[in-house]
Amino acid sequence: MARARGSSTKAGTGNKKVKRSGFWTRSGFWLYGLGFFLLLIAVFTVYIIYLDAEVQRRFSGEKWKLPVWIYSRPLELYRNQRLSVDQMENELKMLHYRKVKDPVGAGEYAVNGNKMVIIKRPFRFYDGEEPERALFITFADNRIVTLQDAKTSKNLAFARMDPIILDRITVGDEEDRILIRLQDIDPRLVQILLTIEDKNFYEHRGINPVSILRALVANLRAGKKVQGGSTLTQQFAKNYFLTREKTIMRKIKEALMAVIIDARYEKNQILEAYMNEIYLGQNGANGVYGFGLASYFYFGLPISELDIEQMSMLVAIVRGPSYYNPWTHPDHVRARRDLILKKLMDENLITPAEYEKYASRDIQVVPRGKLTYGKTPAYVDLIKREIKQHLDESVLRESGLKIYTSFDPVTQRAAEDAVSKIGSEFAAKNPDIEMAMVVADWHKGEIVALIGGRDFSRSGMFNRALDARRQIGSTIKPLVYITAFEEKNYQPATVISDTDLTVKYGQTKWRPRNFDHKYHGQVFLYDALARSLNIPVVRVGVDIGVKNVVSKLERLGIGTNIAGYPSMLLGTPEMSPLEMAQMYSVFAAQGFNKPLSVIRAVVNDDNEIIYHPSGEAERVFSSVDSYLLTQGLVSVVQKGTAKSLLDVLHGKQIAGKTGTTDSGKDSWFAGFDNDEVVSVWVGFDDNRATNYTGSTGALKVYKEFIRHRGVNSLAIPVPAGVINQKYSAEGVPIESRCRNGGAVVFPAKESAVGTVFDCNYDNIYRERY
Repeated sequence: MARARGSSTKAGTGNKKVKRSGFWTRSGFWLYGLGFFLLLIAVFTVYIIYLDAEVQRRFSGEKWKLPVWIYSRPLELYRNQRLSVDQMENELKMLHYRKVKDPVGAGEYAVNGNKMVIIKRPFRFYDGEEPERALFITFADNRIVTLQDAKTSKNLAFARMDPIILDRITVGDEEDRILIRLQDIDPRLVQILLTIEDKNFYEHRGINPVSILRALVANLRAGKKVQGGSTLTQQFAKNYFLTREKTIMRKIKEALMAVIIDARYEKNQILEAYMNEIYLGQNGANGVYGFGLASYFYFGLPISELDIEQMSMLVAIVRGPSYYNPWTHPDHVRARRDLILKKLMDENLITPAEYEKYASRDIQVVPRGKLTYGKTPAYVDLIKREIKQHLDESVLRESGLKIYTSFDPVTQRAAEDAVSKIGSEFAAKNPDIEMAMVVADWHKGEIVALIGGRDFSRSGMFNRALDARRQIGSTIKPLVYITAFEEKNYQPATVISDTDLTVKYGQTKWRPRNFDHKYHGQVFLYDALARSLNIPVVRVGVDIGVKNVVSKLERLGIGTNIAGYPSMLLGTPEMSPLEMAQMYSVFAAQGFNKPLSVIRAVVNDDNEIIYHPSGEAERVFSSVDSYLLTQGLVSVVQKGTAKSLLDVLHGKQIAGKTGTTDSGKDSWFAGFDNDEVVSVWVGFDDNRATNYTGSTGALKVYKEFIRHRGVNSLAIPVPAGVINQKYSAEGVPIESRCRNGGAVVFPAKESAVGTVFDCNYDNIYRERY
């Protein structure tokens, strides 16, 4: 019995131990499990906090680096402006205005003969907002005759169009976009996007489990991915915050971030961010991001001007910009666009008639790469140089910078047409002949057009307009003569001896020759200038002092360390076409030197001006001396080396001067009408002889230019102190009633005329003078 109890006790004790061991094992499992679960929650919470902080940091700050925008000048409209119907229409085409029968919205126009109605777009300039406005314009003889408000018929003194996008410079990365605000977007575009991509956007909380499940079933049935279940919020999270890797972890992270974004921000904020972030194409090295830029990229239009068919096409491209590329796969994008239009009809968002109308259209997009004007690398090169000159180069890396320039597409096209036509003619005999051209508004001191070489649209080429410094030949002669007017009271009627001349300089003797290798006896200064005679200008230059001519050049800011040899009087100094335009702009501006510029203003993303040219001008020559020189340059065109221009001037007046260097290595022309100064250079890059003179080379380019551009006849007011004086053939000032043989009338400095003789001036005067 006792043993039995003992056995019982052992057994009892053993059973108790087993129970106790099982209890602690199960308790430990749950405790460890609970701890691990709590740890997971803690890690998950920390991860959510991290994701939330990341979302807030990036979403609430500056989301994108915006490109630098470079704008042309806005076309200014006013009565009697030099502008034809064709030129106006070309401008509108470059701005991607739409030609319609009856304009009703911004960006539309109609033409009826010489009449035009334009509804110009609103635009925010650096100096104020320009509202949308309907204009009525009539043209005659390539000029504006009438400018009215089309709605009120009120005459307008002035109107300006929106500027052309000249170029864009991406900042930081290779993403390019135009920011748009949701309130500025046509609600129909938003409706189409949500109908196709996320119908329940305003109801879900960042993810849509029903859509995910539906997509999963569809994909399993098809055996491949045929449907996506991501919401717009998920797409935004993937595109903005994450990489494109396809893993489960990235998909989970995308869903979590979508929920956080939805909890943190308003639906409209998310939608606006998505519409600015979505990738919609590739423009060379730069990605096209957002609907704002895609609208310009594909249609050349601001997003506010798209119609239903164009909106549907953009939404079609969302699915895959490569597969639905309208240039390479128009059939793909058309099929998807029509599917979207059908969906809109089924949802009663458009009528069956509208569906038929839009679905019947072929795919219509602008030529690829026509996002900007895009053909002026030489001009953009000058813009960048000017930025570096006046601002730190890092300013070009600022987000949203806008650069307003003086670039004039009408003038640029005339210059391009001239260089193309004459360049092709010259290249038939000289295939590698080169040209450069600069056109500037001499009133404002602004460069409006620039050609850096015959292949003017090619990026990376040698910019001859800025960097080809070549001897300038006879284009220097006006500078010599105006210096003589100033230094020694020379007059247009001063008689100069065109006879054999030897000039001594140190131990050197130099005998200049005229181009025709002839002597012409006694000549008036004006005639010497008009006929570009060499010996008279050397006589004058030596008389007034070569150093004074050099000093004037340096004062113009054109040359430094110029050798003061007498040969410089015939154009041995070197200049670029830009510097040539600068010199002649001083002559045109009647003695004022205003540095030529391409930039009107640089503004930051807040529309604050950070750079604006001073516009200050320095008087270098008096108005009297400048006027006398201008009339001499008019005589070059009227009867001198540039008289071949007369058949395209039709009685209008311009001033100019040809130039040729030794052996015809360089051919120059520089001249100006009442608005613009132009310099043209023709030559070879290796400096070999062209066999062109200024008259047979550069002048032909200029002549072709004004065929396209037209001319505003030069009309310089006569300043006080200038009179018209009659002179005898010997240069003696005589009374106006005299009828001496060979008598001529020249403008003259009243203070320098001295005694005016009657018709029978005596021999004493002849001996003295």
